[in-house]
Amino acid sequence: MSDYDNIRIKKLVLKGEKHKKSKKRKKEKDEAGSSSKKSKVQVDEDAVEHGGWWVAKTAADITGTVSIEFSDRCYLKALDNGLFTLGAPHNAGEGPDPEEIFTAFPINDRKVSFKSGYGKYLKIEKDGMVTGRSEAVGSMEQWEPVFEDKRMALLSETGHFMSIDPEDDACVALRKKVGQYEICKVRSNATRDVVVDTEPKEEKGDLGEVERNYVKKFQKFQDKKMRINQNDVKELENAKAQGSLHETLLDRRSKMKADRYCK
Repeated sequence: MSDYDNIRIKKLVLKGEKHKKSKKRKKEKDEAGSSSKKSKVQVDEDAVEHGGWWVAKTAADITGTVSIEFSDRCYLKALDNGLFTLGAPHNAGEGPDPEEIFTAFPINDRKVSFKSGYGKYLKIEKDGMVTGRSEAVGSMEQWEPVFEDKRMALLSETGHFMSIDPEDDACVALRKKVGQYEICKVRSNATRDVVVDTEPKEEKGDLGEVERNYVKKFQKFQDKKMRINQNDVKELENAKAQGSLHETLLDRRSKMKADRYCK
């Protein structure tokens, strides 16, 4: 465990590439971004159940710190002998252990490589075993995430999918078809930018529906009959183009003497 924690994660190293000393660069803080308006974060219940680690839906999501989950709350675990096994189940709300955390490096828009906490890359061997003993990335250290029907599997260079051997929980890549043991999830704990829909629910749909929505919201309903202005909707289209849609809607409701805010 102590050996694992002492490993220093370095950048992606390709085979044949010369090692160069990199200079430390100070990261500039984006003050404008930090002071910008914060958006509301949508709760990902699945991520909460897994300690904040969310499921990658595309290959582009698989970068940086990740874990590989083969069954619910059971993650691929690196051993100090360069092999991998399936870790013990975690309780709800817990994330992966340090030995179950990897660093993912995009190779291109389809393939990625994974480095264990021991600083070695995951590779498929000739006998189908998956090992973590490579110092650099070649073709055998590259994996392609394949998505289908909201499920995912990791395809090796040999055309075999990464899986967990049900007999000894070892990580292998022996099958060219995806079965229950090949299905996995790559999870990330990176911060996500969530786009929040700020459009009021009353303004969903066309302008006719928008007017009905606001009538429902503000009408007094004394006789339980909805009163909608029968003038051409073209008036609303012109008002929207001029930026006076809400004023025009209020004026149309006031003519029907049905709005609670109109005299």
